[in-house]
Amino acid sequence: MIGRLHAFVLDCPDPWALADFYSAVLGLPVTYSDDDWVVVGDRDSAHVAFQLAPDHVPPQWPDPAHPQQMHLDIRVDDVEVAEAQVLALG
Repeated sequence: MIGRLHAFVLDCPDPWALADFYSAVLGLPVTYSDDDWVVVGDRDSAHVAFQLAPDHVPPQWPDPAHPQQMHLDIRVDDVEVAEAQVLALG
């Protein structure tokens, strides 16, 4: 091993909104924030961080002219239940 994952960072236009969403989905707390950076995670694992990118152009999935750019794989016990819960978060 050369290094270890500390954070997965996403550029976005509203770091707090995205951090609040993933905090609720993953059941992990917001552990740090400043004017343009918000971190979600716990002390024992890698974090997901959200960085302000004022000129961010979001993907238009599944349009291949505007690729996904990134996504998070999240394991759930029941996809239908999880889908309803995630959609309720916005």
